[in-house]
Order: sequence, then C-alpha cells, then structure tokens
Amino acid sequence: YKNGRVEIIPNDMGNRITPSYVAFTEDERLIGEAAKNQATINPAQTVFDAKRLLGRRFKDPTVQKDIKLLPFNITDQGGKPFIVVRVRGESKALAPEEVSGMVLAKMRETAENYLGKEVKHAVVTVPAYFNDKQRQA
Repeated sequence: YKNGRVEIIPNDMGNRITPSYVAFTEDERLIGEAAKNQATINPAQTVFDAKRLLGRRFKDPTVQKDIKLLPFNITDQGGKPFIVVRVRGESKALAPEEVSGMVLAKMRETAENYLGKEVKHAVVTVPAYFNDKQRQA
C-alpha cells in the first residue's frame, strides 16, 4: 500500500504475475518465471500445481488423477502426497506445503528488495473451492 493505493510489486523479470513453479537443476533451485521457462527441458524436476495436492490424502481420487497427468513424481508418505525431486544428486520428497513455502519465500524476498525493508506481514488468499483441510495446509 503506497500513496493511498495498492501497488503490485513486479517480480525480478519485471512482471506483476509470478507463476507458482519451482524447478531443481543440478546446481540450483529456480522459482517463478525462471522455473517455468525451463519446464519443457526439465519436466520431472519442475514442480507446478502443488496447491492441488495441499490438504489432500494420497488416495484421494483427485490426487490419483493428477499423478497420471503431472510430469513429476508423487509418492505416498504417511497417507499424504509428497513430490519427489532430485536435489544435488539425491532423491528428496517434498510436501506440497514446502513447495508453496518456497514460492512464498521468493515473493517475500522480491518484496523486501523492492521496498528496501523487511516484510513482516502478508495476506495470502486461497481459491474459494478449497475445503477446510486445504485452507489449513
């Protein structure tokens, strides 16, 4: 909020919309547009639509359908879906909440760089169709 109005902060590519993508390459983690831009050459290591897995059980029919459509691996850990990626040559299972947290951390970093000060509060919205478990996740 600046000068009496809402200001949308541009991302590091200068755009006001940042895709919720996280990609893992051999030596780095990419978030947002950088991750999305390399998705076609690194599909198994590029995570998107993680929000579809939030608050769901692995056996949920929606999750089972998504597993067939998404290019990255999803595994069952304690009845919950976890996304499997390779990080520094080792397999790592990430909760959907972790992936969403990576995107949010990047958004915070972008805002702090733009504003030149620490960001302590944020409003995060969720889709209206989310159930309570998904909202809590």
